[in-house]
Amino acid sequence: MAGLQETGVGALGLWPRIRKDPAMLEPRPHLVDYAAVRASFSWEKARAALSGLPGGGLNIAHEAVHRHAQGPRAQKTALRWIGKDGSRHEFSYAQLSAEARRFASALRSLGAAEGERVFLLLGRVPELYVAMFGALSAKAVVSPLFSAFGPEPIATRIGMGQGAVLITTPELYRRKVEGIRANLPSLRHVVLVERAGEAEPVAGTIRWSELVSGASPDFAVPPTDAEDLALLHFTSGTTGRPKGAVHVHGAVLTHYVTGLYALDLHEEDIFWCTADPGWVTGTSYGVIAPLVHGVINLVVEAEFDAQSWYGILASEKVTVWYTAPTAIRMMMKLGAEAVRGYDLSALRFMASVGEPLNPEGVMFGVEAFGRPFHDNWWQTETGGIMIANFAAMDVKPGSMGRPLPGIEAAIVRREPDGSVTQIEEPMVEGELALKKGWPSMFRGYLGEEERYRKCFADDWYLTGDLAKKDEEGYFWFVGRADDVIKSAGHLIGPFEVESALMEHPAVAEAAVIGKPDPIVGEVVKAFVALKPGFAASEELRRDLLGHARKRLGPAVAPKEIDFRDNLPRTRSGKIMRRLLKARELGLPEGDLSTLESDERPVAQGPAAGPLPAENRPGDRP
Repeated sequence: MAGLQETGVGALGLWPRIRKDPAMLEPRPHLVDYAAVRASFSWEKARAALSGLPGGGLNIAHEAVHRHAQGPRAQKTALRWIGKDGSRHEFSYAQLSAEARRFASALRSLGAAEGERVFLLLGRVPELYVAMFGALSAKAVVSPLFSAFGPEPIATRIGMGQGAVLITTPELYRRKVEGIRANLPSLRHVVLVERAGEAEPVAGTIRWSELVSGASPDFAVPPTDAEDLALLHFTSGTTGRPKGAVHVHGAVLTHYVTGLYALDLHEEDIFWCTADPGWVTGTSYGVIAPLVHGVINLVVEAEFDAQSWYGILASEKVTVWYTAPTAIRMMMKLGAEAVRGYDLSALRFMASVGEPLNPEGVMFGVEAFGRPFHDNWWQTETGGIMIANFAAMDVKPGSMGRPLPGIEAAIVRREPDGSVTQIEEPMVEGELALKKGWPSMFRGYLGEEERYRKCFADDWYLTGDLAKKDEEGYFWFVGRADDVIKSAGHLIGPFEVESALMEHPAVAEAAVIGKPDPIVGEVVKAFVALKPGFAASEELRRDLLGHARKRLGPAVAPKEIDFRDNLPRTRSGKIMRRLLKARELGLPEGDLSTLESDERPVAQGPAAGPLPAENRPGDRP
């Protein structure tokens, strides 16, 4: 890296552009000349990098595991697993392939037909990876679930998906499934992954060990069309039931291309994605993409702990690390000093996903690790990374980056007649849209065809995210369309306000909502969690309000600030602004199935409400 260079004012103000000399990067990044690669790229040419099934067709399990097991990578480590107790186990590509084929045979012995849904309610244990690739080998549709889900969201998803087989553990079954099973008529089989000391049979279930021990490892993957259904991912809605996004086997081509360009995976890499496999990132990039590239995929069973993570990065010599803004902000709380003393010389590329990464998080990477976190953007519906900060590209902190080769992105305006118009002027806010046709685009919402159709107009997929594009083609996130605040004629993106608040040395996290106001329509209200060593007070509240006003101007700065011990978030790490707003206004809270904890945040310190009007720093705009 050649250091930092100041740039002009961007979407979030004056930030140093992180400039990199590609000639100094080792190994040489796959994408150096962005314009040339985009101009020459086609999905058809990219398809040649995958082997395909004999006779044609694509199957995710074949591309990620079986083809390597039949070639020079057969004895290479595919999965390196570290258990909560420190135990370790490694699977070569040949071993993982044999175990996956064995499970595919076992599914057939249960009468599971092609296209039936197999649900996985497991933590990051080896059997999850075996079951996923085994089910995909058998052309079943795989739906991973968060192991922290309660009975109700589990029942909702299995019911919506008409799950035929569930793979879980005895402990999870007894606590979360046994009581709801009578209400799931489609669920014919429950397979329990037992551990030492869990030998007692559970009525109405099948032991994993007994099921797979006698199954054949010679299962032949049947002919699979790229459009055959493969994955079912649920994403929470603002109201009512979650949405079930359906993906196909052809999505593996996007997993390959994005692993190549967005994550810059090379043959010798040791890759670690910290996302839970119950979330789409944990499936696409914690399971599939690294194995498609034939790298060593590190799997850590334990949940987040900054110090232990630093130790793992050092001891396992991780080279490419894909994590989330939530984890980065928790590391920021400890400060850059906590990283000192760990040998992280092997680490060459760090990426982030889950929600937009504030500029402070990008710069923390430089301070603590000597390199930036590279933010990228995608959705459950897109199936893979669509916009990214590439390894050899200048990083503008706070930006999502530029579109992947093969992806056409634009800022559009919806017209009253249902059509869309592209916005060509730089830094003008509109809706982020993607031109249809990339391989991992979702093929529908389960049972909701009309809702699916409304996502498209004039050959564009309308993401529901508001963004801007600068003169260099970098995209900047503004907020979800339903999160944007309308105040006195201004459209205010919560991300920009949150990022400004996080520049203050006391602020660990911030979330911003619009609060109805009879004069200006909405005023900006912020919820703030503080770093260790800072206490909520009226003096700090005034300081934060003044800081935001100076940073953003009176039209955009928050008028109210509440201090919170924590902010409500999904288990994938996203702060739930809509939940903060619903609780603030006494509105229905909607789908809470992905909420990390249903405990209501508690205000810190004196006076959780706004400052009296006479004490606010300035009048309303």
